[in-house]
Amino acid sequence: MGSIVRLVALEITNIKNVRNGRIVMPNASQKQLSYKKAEVLGLYGQNGSGKTAVIDALDILQRVMIGFTLKDEIAGYIGVDCRQSGIEADFNIFSEKAIYEVHYEVWLQKNEKGVEIARETVSCAVNEGESRSNKTVFMDYQRLESGSVFLPAKRFAEVAEADKENRTDLIVARKIAEKSNCSYIFGESSREIFCRNYENNFRHCSNVIRSLFNFAMKDLFVISNMHSGMISANVFLPLAFKKEQEGRGMKGDLTIPFNEPAVVEEDRKNLMEEIIAQINMVLVTIIPGMELKIYNYGRQLTDSGQEGYRVELVSLRENMSPIPIRMESNGIIKIISILHALIQAFANPSICLAIDELDAGIFEYLLGELLDIFNKSAKGQMIFTSHNLRALEMLDKDSIMFSTTNPDRRYIRMKNVKASNNLRDTYLRGITLGGQDEVIYEETDSLKIARAFRKAGRLI
Repeated sequence: MGSIVRLVALEITNIKNVRNGRIVMPNASQKQLSYKKAEVLGLYGQNGSGKTAVIDALDILQRVMIGFTLKDEIAGYIGVDCRQSGIEADFNIFSEKAIYEVHYEVWLQKNEKGVEIARETVSCAVNEGESRSNKTVFMDYQRLESGSVFLPAKRFAEVAEADKENRTDLIVARKIAEKSNCSYIFGESSREIFCRNYENNFRHCSNVIRSLFNFAMKDLFVISNMHSGMISANVFLPLAFKKEQEGRGMKGDLTIPFNEPAVVEEDRKNLMEEIIAQINMVLVTIIPGMELKIYNYGRQLTDSGQEGYRVELVSLRENMSPIPIRMESNGIIKIISILHALIQAFANPSICLAIDELDAGIFEYLLGELLDIFNKSAKGQMIFTSHNLRALEMLDKDSIMFSTTNPDRRYIRMKNVKASNNLRDTYLRGITLGGQDEVIYEETDSLKIARAFRKAGRLI
């Protein structure tokens, strides 16, 4: 089997309004080294308290681990008064012969153009049979360290001794990564060298880099507010999807225009039909009597001059004519847009699905039912932010973390919560009465709010 990668924890430093915050997945919170069950983690808190920063950090982390060029606008995510920001992620990698406990961190710094990677490290402990090694540094790249390609020196020597050309190739790969403004560890030129089959001690490092790259490329779904924004703007319906074919995976957003039928090539039409068929199997149970269909208007040339099809996505209900999907509510469209990713996370233990504002437009009772079913029956991981408190009644305390008013400790779990307690009531009591390790709500005064509305109203 291929490696199964599970996110264990994520720590962010100086990203947006979070000076420091750490989230920990339920298995790690319970000290379990396992991938045998689903893990759901919901993030709750008042507006502007750092929940979306977690989703943004995962999005940046994914881009780094795929080896993409860092966009200049990422500099805007670094704290206003800071020059550097950090993302640290812990992973467990389950392979046939070993379990790797991995710590990866990347530090970004502002420059005159935008942002660059200042440092990235991979540390790991290896579990083989009954033995576990100490966690050691596998690889340490420092942009300002010109005396070595990467540290520790013995790791560099292990790669160099495997092939006499590796030493020169690694130096060139570093220059390419810095010029391309991408990760050195996961950049295409260096990754090709690191992920070869090694017979010396570097084989563990090679396995880790290969597994983390595949995870970021194929198994990590990050659905940010930009995804929902396309829906709200009535521009595109972005269908998050994953497809395995001949041992290779394909993942991304399949964008379907809202305002008019799209002209697509046959391969894309076939992919749409396959994804819609899988979505329909679940959609009819969530929204009774409803299913999707690709309405085919016939053959038409694409802009490139190839033969294609003019198609439109429509919804069908019992005893009703089909209507364009854009005429459905935002809640239904939101469910459709993430449903294929949810199906993947339900069936695959290596999938990690992160969704910002999961509750947007979704009926409260249905949201609770979906989370309860996923938590009890799924195999993968899901991280979500929400303002709807229904999840607090459906999930246990290890599956919920709360943002605080302290930018140096942004995320906590509720303390003194018994199995018989209602977490929703405990949270609301914590807002009004306190009693937690950190303040979880910056107090607002209803009288001052009303007075401000009246004062502003007089200016109209």
